[in-house]
Amino acid sequence: MTDWRHPEIDAIIDLALREDIGEGDVTTTTCIPADRTATGRFYARQDLVLAGVELLPAIYERRGGVSSVELLHASGDAVPKDEIVARVRGRARTLLECERTVLNFMQRLSGVASLARLYTEAVKHTKCRVLDTRKTTPGLRRLEKAAAAAGGVTNHRMGLYDAVLIKNNHITEAGGVRQALSRFHTQVAPLLPVEIEIRSRAELDEALAAGATHILLDNLTPKKAAEEIRYIGGRARVELSGNINLNTVCAYAETGADFVSCGAITHQAQSCNLNFRIELD
Repeated sequence: MTDWRHPEIDAIIDLALREDIGEGDVTTTTCIPADRTATGRFYARQDLVLAGVELLPAIYERRGGVSSVELLHASGDAVPKDEIVARVRGRARTLLECERTVLNFMQRLSGVASLARLYTEAVKHTKCRVLDTRKTTPGLRRLEKAAAAAGGVTNHRMGLYDAVLIKNNHITEAGGVRQALSRFHTQVAPLLPVEIEIRSRAELDEALAAGATHILLDNLTPKKAAEEIRYIGGRARVELSGNINLNTVCAYAETGADFVSCGAITHQAQSCNLNFRIELD
């Protein structure tokens, strides 16, 4: 469950408000009296999977003068076109100056959640789970991973610090699969999950003999991936990556893999269309 008040998210909100409002919204302060109040409504302008609406209270709290924030939907909800997702009431200046920041967050995150839902729906008939990756917008990883989870995707590691993924260059520098795994089994494995990328059948045999429990197979065809998974025969969990998109994810999931990972969920998501309408009191 996402902690929408996580310190990293608080910092992102602060930065977003500073970059947009700066020293003040000169248009709004010129046009709108300081004591004017209003009601604003956020609408979905297309069918979408919502994400990020929980940020609204924290955004408005920072600017002040908002008496109510009503969230009519939650992240992960499938929202039809023209549905109201949230209502806010309070100082008109605050509602107007926060409009773009709120929309930027919800549009971007709902785009990620909506794309994630397409991936999870495509593999729901299999045992395979879809994973996101670290291919996120710099600084926005926690939010984009929260959005991916809202769409039904399973979060992979947040960063380089919370899980071990031994890849080709690590294996080369360590001197081989066995050497790389032995270091992690003795130093890290009791604390963090350990996964290793395999490039050949010989490396696979070596990894399994060394006690590997989570294998990554990269850039294989679905047919070749299915062959390797049959060979592994349940001795380790298997993740597939590379060449995975909406057109191919079903074929990869049907190989018997435990996981497929896909960077496109975050780096190729298009923002959804939401808008804001205000009515002055």
